[in-house]
Amino acid sequence: MTDAEGFLTATRTFYDSVAEDYAEYFRDPLADRPLERGLLGVYAELVGSAGPVADLGCGPGAVTAHLASLGLDVFGLDLSAAMLEIARRENPRLRFEQGSMLDLALADGSLAGVVSWYSSIHTPVAELPALFAEFHRVLAPGGHLLLAFQVGEEPLRLERPWGRPVTLDFLRRHPERMAELLTAAGFTLGSRTVREHDGGLSSPVPQAFLFARKGPAPDCGL
Repeated sequence: MTDAEGFLTATRTFYDSVAEDYAEYFRDPLADRPLERGLLGVYAELVGSAGPVADLGCGPGAVTAHLASLGLDVFGLDLSAAMLEIARRENPRLRFEQGSMLDLALADGSLAGVVSWYSSIHTPVAELPALFAEFHRVLAPGGHLLLAFQVGEEPLRLERPWGRPVTLDFLRRHPERMAELLTAAGFTLGSRTVREHDGGLSSPVPQAFLFARKGPAPDCGL
């Protein structure tokens, strides 16, 4: 088994095991997050009706549904069959597919947008260039990427969450390094937002949100 196969298997197993607990705990993850709602609104305005958007690593589909409510032609993709079962149950009018972000069954340039909302956090740093290259491949010229992740050095290791016999590392990154990797993959960075931690359990470290575009920056806007 390769390193990539190993982390994909571990991630799939973890989320299959905790799917129902996770979906209940994060039933409305944007309810008390006005900044995040605002950023998603900006993203929806940038993409508009340019074409389909993929919510990669969609989990139980809450962010996918929010993007759809903003008028985007969006579908979700996730490794976990159990997560997708919940997403389809909760959002029967939306499309959800199973797959890996590292090997998307999508044609080159077929998307107007890619959202990776805390879904790159299990990808080892050595695999990030390949991940961002895949994002770049499936985006049409001028397509928009929104990348969200936690900021920091030390990973968070969750062991036996909700009493389930699984463990997984949640990796934290530095926005500057992620911006460098996106640039190396052919993206133009549009904006960088960091929300400082609030001291609570739901946000113990800063959160970063990067907007990037495939190709050169336009004369105005992101």
